[in-house]
Amino acid sequence: MPQEHEQEQRRRYRERPSRLPGAVVWTWDAPDHPPRKPRSVLPDGCMDLIWTGGRIVVAGPDTHAFEVEPRNRLSCAAIRLAPGTAPVLLGVPADELRDHRADLTDLWPSAAVRRLTDRIDRAPDPAAALERFALDRLADTGPPDPRTVAVAEGLRRGRSVAATAAEAGLGPRQLHRRSLAAFGYGPKTLARVLRLQRALELIRTGLPYAEAACAAGCTDQAHLAREMRDLAGTTLGAYFASPAANSETPQPSGSSTTA
Repeated sequence: MPQEHEQEQRRRYRERPSRLPGAVVWTWDAPDHPPRKPRSVLPDGCMDLIWTGGRIVVAGPDTHAFEVEPRNRLSCAAIRLAPGTAPVLLGVPADELRDHRADLTDLWPSAAVRRLTDRIDRAPDPAAALERFALDRLADTGPPDPRTVAVAEGLRRGRSVAATAAEAGLGPRQLHRRSLAAFGYGPKTLARVLRLQRALELIRTGLPYAEAACAAGCTDQAHLAREMRDLAGTTLGAYFASPAANSETPQPSGSSTTA
């Protein structure tokens, strides 16, 4: 039964690299009979634009696991945006959307959102239409601040916050202020989130917990276990015993919101 569930999830969830740097386009085809249990979405530092049910939802950056109720797991098309990209595209600081899912009409004039939603509704490929919108929008707004991009990349590679700040030429206060606006929280929180995701990726490859913890930048397995409890609200054993942990591509903030 778990293997059948795994295969079903893979059939229904699809993703591809976006033409937008660092982004991923993904879709979810909901089953006719929704699951009975909610699904947990683990923090990952990303934000998503999700077209679902004739509306566009913005999935903000999470600091803890986000529970998705079965009734909200509808078919959708979405674009997963790399850390620091969505605030530029939306014109809204990321910390205003932290741990929150917002309808785009809460952020933009309703007439503009209605035109965009109608265009995506009519498109033969809603995911491609949403990607086209993001590309056009960023062409108008310009790319994210290269220093915040450098911060995200340094932390993703496991660099310390201090080393990353120095490389980006930012003082502690500047770094914290820019991180709140770009990522939704301070650099230490982003570092923790990305470190947890690195560890989970390594464990999926078959690496033992202790080795994955050290390779990801944790002091030991106990450190990783604490991070898992704090950020994901579960244990490593419970997470990897669930079908979702082994069946899906690790899906950031918005992805698993509907998957």
